[in-house]
Amino acid sequence: MPEPVYSTKVTATGGRHGTIRSQDGLLDLKLALPLTLGGKGDATNPEQLFAGGYAACFENALFHVSREARRHFADSDIEVVAQIGLSRNESGAFLLSAALAVTMAGVDQKTAEQLVNGAHAICPLLECHQGQCRCPDRRFGSVS
Repeated sequence: MPEPVYSTKVTATGGRHGTIRSQDGLLDLKLALPLTLGGKGDATNPEQLFAGGYAACFENALFHVSREARRHFADSDIEVVAQIGLSRNESGAFLLSAALAVTMAGVDQKTAEQLVNGAHAICPLLECHQGQCRCPDRRFGSVS
């Protein structure tokens, strides 16, 4: 596996009723279950965070592919909306689903589809969501 060009650490404490904090402190959020899952819904949740990261990552891949195709867009010309769903399978385990909706100003449908397909091929979060994310380093420890 190649060396990462960027790495970050985020610590979760308290699960879905707790907090998350990045090592640099820029991300420091309270978490809560959504109302539809029986929670208070008074804070963000992992699905919202994933949706935000997924939309931003895919939009950045789309900007990259567009520049390579010599098409330049202003930030406001492209909008990516990620919808993340949480469901259960037959055995009761949770499953995530994801859908992206992309709006691009100033291009025809065929060009937009080509650019979106190109972004689809290079977006690292999409690869991870599709099961191609490697997680070889699992460390377990205990606190005394």
